[in-house]
Amino acid sequence: MRDFRKLEIWGQSLAFVKTIYELTSTFPAQERYGLISQMNRSATSIPSNIAEGCSRNSLKDFSRFLEFAIGSSFELETQIEIGVSIHYITKDKYAILIQELHILQRRINLLRERLKN
Repeated sequence: MRDFRKLEIWGQSLAFVKTIYELTSTFPAQERYGLISQMNRSATSIPSNIAEGCSRNSLKDFSRFLEFAIGSSFELETQIEIGVSIHYITKDKYAILIQELHILQRRINLLRERLKN
């Protein structure tokens, strides 16, 4: 079992959750059970899957949970795109969010690759 708190990628993904919660707090109230909920859950799922993967005994299982984390990040990326298309997210904010999310995706993928070797 690994200590997920020691993983830099876990800390970065946790910080990104805060960014998403702050962003979605500016969305219209009618989105509370729609896009707000979906984005918050997708964002939360990234560090949650990293942490859960750390509890697994095998590197193969850990790697599988990292795949889940990447999947959640792709889901979030799609929801960010939707937010831009319906004008809840500005293009400037979009550029920052996508850049940060792509960095997280690359780093999670890099960790997965290192586990294979």
